[in-house]
Amino acid sequence: MAFRAVHAEWGAVFAHLPDLGCGRRWEAVWKTRPPAPLACDECGHAMYAKTSRTGLRFFAHAELEARGPDGNWRADVLATDPAGTWATALEAQLAPITDTDITARTEKMRTDGVTSIRFSDRPRPPWLGAVPSIRLERPENTQHLTVVEGLVKFTGRGWSAFPASLTQLLTWAFARRIVTHSPRTPLRYPQRSLATVWTAPQYVTAETVHLEEEERARRVREARLAALQREKEKKREKIRARNKVTRVKALAGATAAEQAARTQPPGRLWQAARVFRLGVDQALAKLADEHGIIATVGFSTGDPRYAGGVPLVDEHGVPAAVFAPDPGRVRGEAFLLLAGLLLIFPSKADQRRFENASNIKKKHPPIDGYRTEFLDTPVTGAGRAWGSRSCTCATPRLVAKIHNAEYPAAPSEQMGPAATLFRAQCRTYGGKYDKPWRRTGNTPIKQIGRPEA
Repeated sequence: MAFRAVHAEWGAVFAHLPDLGCGRRWEAVWKTRPPAPLACDECGHAMYAKTSRTGLRFFAHAELEARGPDGNWRADVLATDPAGTWATALEAQLAPITDTDITARTEKMRTDGVTSIRFSDRPRPPWLGAVPSIRLERPENTQHLTVVEGLVKFTGRGWSAFPASLTQLLTWAFARRIVTHSPRTPLRYPQRSLATVWTAPQYVTAETVHLEEEERARRVREARLAALQREKEKKREKIRARNKVTRVKALAGATAAEQAARTQPPGRLWQAARVFRLGVDQALAKLADEHGIIATVGFSTGDPRYAGGVPLVDEHGVPAAVFAPDPGRVRGEAFLLLAGLLLIFPSKADQRRFENASNIKKKHPPIDGYRTEFLDTPVTGAGRAWGSRSCTCATPRLVAKIHNAEYPAAPSEQMGPAATLFRAQCRTYGGKYDKPWRRTGNTPIKQIGRPEA
């Protein structure tokens, strides 16, 4: 409590003297608008004329319960500089309030040129950071309040809390050594992130420099990756050009083989594929409906270049697609041909098995992958190319299912003619047999669906 102040025009004034010591009345400095130009004769900061409840007159450094010019806001404490160039409202926000309301109050003050700092000692005030604000705590066995949230410093890559006393905070705020800021990098708070914090201007600059360096590094990195991608694409284009030549050659060879096969009557493998290979008709319909290609089953069915699949050729005898190729047979000429043709599978599961087959992945796959599709209508029955578990017996007992009958079969060094299109099954294990095999007899041992003799 001070009884002496300095008036900008009258010089020293004294609150305890009837004429203030300069021939003026108390009302000339008390509750005037605008406030009387009073300052502390020691620190130079602004002072205000006050009257206690008992009528004692004195001068104070801050204006308590100050109101806005039109009365639309009120500050708990209003601090100003001696020159009157700034005014800051200090608000102890103890009552619950929403982000919207506290922001509206802050904006009203800002419209009248008054900044604000709101304080709370609550554990988690929901509005903290929505406006310039600080959370305080009083450590044990101390009388001073400490800033625990809202004051931060930049540590090179992000923001972290900066401990300080309330006195230090106010000193820095009034001297404009700290300002409000919206962080653009992570706020490393154990409690939460804040939209608005208090920090020193040099830390704002440090964040900007850090972000600019990160942006430069990102551009350099992206330029390097773009150059690598361009170089990679050049190599891929060279590979595509070579592949185009080999695929044209492979397709020409397959077309020639189809033309040669058409000089002879349709073989048994063609007949079996046309009659017993379930899903072929749907694949032909898919080619017509979705790709505009009228195709038929190729006479060259059984040619190893189709990897156990059924060739679907157009009206000129040129292969347009392959139905249900076996990934275990994709090698050599089959790889070169299938890499450039549409592959149609009985189901999505069959499509995935082909694409995920280990032997396909181990070899060099087509640079742009295989062109694969599957039938929308599920195919069931004996026409599935594969799907059951494989035989792992040391001495398998094989049987081949051909034309609704079972024939004797045995393991072989090379695939027999029937193995090109049909499958062998192990009678001991019950699973499919994926290794080379051949039929060992032409007499059925069992008619499927009929009792054995």
